[in-house]
Amino acid sequence: MTDWNTCPAVERNPRKISGAWAFTGTRVPVYALFENLAAGATIDEFVEWFPGVEERQVRAVLEHEAKALRTAVAR
Repeated sequence: MTDWNTCPAVERNPRKISGAWAFTGTRVPVYALFENLAAGATIDEFVEWFPGVEERQVRAVLEHEAKALRTAVAR
């Protein structure tokens, strides 16, 4: 499981969206990104559909997850 505590593009607040990890400054859960990408959306479309989420945040989340996966494989 990914440790999102070290990703500055996301935050967690137990009073927002049931405590799910969300893009900082928004109510958009991180899982929405992965669901939309899996359904065929592009990064540009995701940013357009979810106002408040910036492309740099999306790229930071994707890089953070990629790093977590590379680390898991190395173990």
